[in-house]
Amino acid sequence: MPRRTTDFRGLAEPSRVRLLREVQAAPGSTLKQLADGTGLHINTAREHLQTLEKEGFVTSQARPTGARGRPPVVYLPVDDPSMNAAARRRIDRAREKGDLLRRIMPDPDRTAGLDEAALHQLDALYEHLDDAGLSPELDEPRLRVGITPCPFYRIVDDDRELACAVHARILRDILTQVPGPLHLQELLPFVGPTACLVVLGVDSRTGSSTADSHRPSPGVDDHLDPVPTGESLPANGTRSRTHSA
Repeated sequence: MPRRTTDFRGLAEPSRVRLLREVQAAPGSTLKQLADGTGLHINTAREHLQTLEKEGFVTSQARPTGARGRPPVVYLPVDDPSMNAAARRRIDRAREKGDLLRRIMPDPDRTAGLDEAALHQLDALYEHLDDAGLSPELDEPRLRVGITPCPFYRIVDDDRELACAVHARILRDILTQVPGPLHLQELLPFVGPTACLVVLGVDSRTGSSTADSHRPSPGVDDHLDPVPTGESLPANGTRSRTHSA
């Protein structure tokens, strides 16, 4: 399926990647605070934030102060689809596509141990990775997603940790937007020359999968992972919903 030309244009600009990270790091910041934190002119920051909001990455809201006059507008990352219409549409689209594919091509082995909630979380995650051009290869039983080195890394190649942290938070927020047991367990960038790995886990309180005990292949240098446990990264490419060996 051809990729929509408007998908995730917001993250094609290094300044927007840095601005998104600033929102992620300091939720509830004002436009001026975000502009100051990134070194952007306030008008430039405003335009970038409008694009990020239009694509479902951030949301804005007025913050009451109790004082007279117009309350300041603050910016937050989207971790609830009710916060942003674009995020809601993307989740609904992913759920519909995933349910349709499972009806057309049922594979009991691939989805064994995963309940409907977990499958819908995977649908949303896959939709994002595919739309972003990250060539996801999804191993559902083991809850791993193979991806190629991410375009955000190339965009901000002077700050790899920034790129990893930004997309790790995006993935975590996407999983949070869809009720279910899955969470982002780990990001393993560059497990090979052209491969990164997203590792998911299952909340034992809501649990529904056999995958949480699986760990990434040995030989991966843990020190390469700049993202704290519970966050993770993606990459660049084609559509491939596969069952890994």
